[in-house]
Amino acid sequence: ACGAAGWLAYDFLHSPGSDPAVSAPRDIEVAVLPGATFGTLTPDLVRLGAVRDNDKFLLLLRWMRYRNLPHALKPGRFRLNTGWTPQRVIDQLVNGSPLLDRVTIPEGLPWWETGKRLEAAKMVRFEDFAKVIRDPAFLRHWGIPFDSAEGFLFPDTYLIMRPLELNEKTAKSVVGRLIDNFWRRTAPLWPDGRRPGPSGYAEVRRLVTLASIVERETAVAAERPRVAGVYANRLRIGMLLQADPTTAYGLGEGFDGNLRRRHLDDADNPYNTYKRPGLPPGPICSPGLACLRAAAQPEAHSYLYFVARGEDGSHVFSSNLTDHNRAVRAYWSKMKKK
Repeated sequence: ACGAAGWLAYDFLHSPGSDPAVSAPRDIEVAVLPGATFGTLTPDLVRLGAVRDNDKFLLLLRWMRYRNLPHALKPGRFRLNTGWTPQRVIDQLVNGSPLLDRVTIPEGLPWWETGKRLEAAKMVRFEDFAKVIRDPAFLRHWGIPFDSAEGFLFPDTYLIMRPLELNEKTAKSVVGRLIDNFWRRTAPLWPDGRRPGPSGYAEVRRLVTLASIVERETAVAAERPRVAGVYANRLRIGMLLQADPTTAYGLGEGFDGNLRRRHLDDADNPYNTYKRPGLPPGPICSPGLACLRAAAQPEAHSYLYFVARGEDGSHVFSSNLTDHNRAVRAYWSKMKKK
């Protein structure tokens, strides 16, 4: 009897969760909820094929607890394999790291596009995201001097543990990760390399808003300080910015991409810089670090106008309206020939 019991124990300890003669080993994902124990998790391990026998696995766990096996497990999502032995499964759940998912947020996305990407990655629910980025207490906590977190959802590639539950609390955690990255990456742009307090909010508003316009105006890296210089010149002499991207942003998610004359004439649009002087009420996207640097240090020049060349995404810059109109006519002439 002892020999048979010993053989059964040896066989269980050295056998994979699934019989390789029946199915090839495969990776599986196990969700460990907060407060979960091996006792509550074992039925899922058996169902997924990570463990072959529920009772034998629990006996092994009781024996291992005498060797300081923790009672509660770390919450998260863990990758196991059906070809692993029971002891390796236990080791992964006790000592392994939860899975991290890769999420990329490109430069220049408005908040709603960022929210949709995070929702598609199963990081947030869009409705929670939309609520969190407008939460006054949340914005105060992160030192954001606007009525939303637009402009501070820093574009980057993130490795994030996908939340086990999607709710407002987990959305705050994910959004906070993006905003924290903004302040860390932009630290060299602020006095003393630290996040500005209330006395520095005016500069934060100016820099982030201007950078967001530059981000939407040009994708040519070398042009960013020059475009920032154009708008800095216009602001200095009190000239309307007349930036198409700001007007388009004010039209919201429903904008079809075709900016019409009636849109430019709409003085009720708070982001219409054809009708309203100065910078718009806030950022129109979340800019990348290059555009934030350009806004912090605009190129010094006399340009007040620019128009697309219509070829490679670059622009023709002009210091006076006559030269600008000539460049505009050249642009439309190229467009008509296509």
